Amino acid sequence: MPLRRIYALTFVGGAASLGGEIAAARLMAPWFGDSTLIWANTIGVVLVALSIGYWLGGRIADRDPSIRPLALIILAAAAVFAALPFFARPFLRVSVDALSSVSAGAFVGSLIAVLVLLAVPMVLLGMISPFVVKLAIRSVEEAGQITGRLYAVSTLGSLAGTFLSSLLLIPFLGTRRTFLIYALALAVVATAALGRRFAPAPIVIAILLALPVGTVKAIGDGKVIWEKETLYQYAVVIEDDDGERRLELNEGQAVHSVYTPGEWITGNYWDEFLTLPFAARPDGRPLRSVAILGNAAGTVARQYGHYFPRTRVDGVEIDGALNGIARSLFDLNERDAPNVHLHTADGRPWLRASDRRFDAIFVDAYRQPYVPFHLATREFFELVRAHLNPGGVVLVNIGHPERSHALEEVLTATMADVFGTVMRDPSQRVNTIAIAGDGPISAEALRKAIPDLHRDLQPIAEATAARLEPRLPGGKVYTDDVAPVEWLIDASIVQVAASGER
Repeated sequence: MPLRRIYALTFVGGAASLGGEIAAARLMAPWFGDSTLIWANTIGVVLVALSIGYWLGGRIADRDPSIRPLALIILAAAAVFAALPFFARPFLRVSVDALSSVSAGAFVGSLIAVLVLLAVPMVLLGMISPFVVKLAIRSVEEAGQITGRLYAVSTLGSLAGTFLSSLLLIPFLGTRRTFLIYALALAVVATAALGRRFAPAPIVIAILLALPVGTVKAIGDGKVIWEKETLYQYAVVIEDDDGERRLELNEGQAVHSVYTPGEWITGNYWDEFLTLPFAARPDGRPLRSVAILGNAAGTVARQYGHYFPRTRVDGVEIDGALNGIARSLFDLNERDAPNVHLHTADGRPWLRASDRRFDAIFVDAYRQPYVPFHLATREFFELVRAHLNPGGVVLVNIGHPERSHALEEVLTATMADVFGTVMRDPSQRVNTIAIAGDGPISAEALRKAIPDLHRDLQPIAEATAARLEPRLPGGKVYTDDVAPVEWLIDASIVQVAASGER
């Protein structure tokens, strides 16, 4: 067999293994997140599966050192890659529901998911390396040279797969078509070795590649009016019959923005950002400037544009696609909210690069169920403090498992290590708003400001003042060096499960 054909098999196999690993991690991110734990599971399963494949491939190559069994193995890997994105979403949906019923954490859930989705194709791809070595070496004298070349070609393929997936295929074609492209490449090189009789295999995969990914469809009582697999997540906007729209990220695991035509009060935690800052402003003066880290589609920014039109709002959102729909679908237009400025950036680097100071900084950037660790450390809150005007405050929306306060204790302890005063507003069963500043913060100050607030905001402020209380005791201070947020959340979930609560 010509060495160039062996090199082609090796290169494509290497590209599919690493490219498929990245695509699989992206496939699971909407359901389990993309924390270090999820990546550890993904990489660990891939390495174990490849190791098993190396062992099996070596045994089969010794028994039948011909191109046909190798090509059949590669074709089988292509078939699994082609089928994987079609059954993955239903499987992950059922898995998440089942795991939620026993409150299993993301570590366990993602480990099971990776095993089911990746184990078989990675075992098959792992079988390629020992097989091509067996086929390529013709004499002992050239063993080292040939083996070195094959490892180099395989590594170059892995490098190409890594960058193709992360920089080109996933951002512009999506996860499903990324899997199909690798499946097509595997099928083409396998068919070239097997002959025309197997030509239907790449043709079928090419047809699957041409199928549309999705169309506008009904979901429950509403319909999807926009959906996209962005650089960071799967995002969908659903519109109900009454015109209400909601932005759901990551397969409906969390609602990040809402919009109802002609209405600005949501009846949810977003409303607290309108009134809670006045707990540090007894004179009732409106905020002059606000930064929102984690703006999503701009629910809070739109509220400020309506109730406090003179307040400058800088909405920072890492996902630029959400800034686009904030303007087009969530009525955050420049005519009605001229003081709202949208930025596409990660919140912490954006804040570090900014020379502005703010009366309040809102942090609402957690991705269910995890908080980005770099937004939960002492160094981050020191950066926030440096960008606050005198008397300014920071508000953090803390999402947590119901009846679990471990995350809140850690975050407020970390905030208290930087700020003189930290208070809490337990506004929802799974959301607590923490407020911190160097000056006094109290329910009395908020009540003093109520008469000067818009009438829509007065009952919200009354309810907020009734809930406002000192931070919970306990909690470890997190730093950039040590901030095990993922472990904390999973431990909280396990603790809730062990207590029999939901």
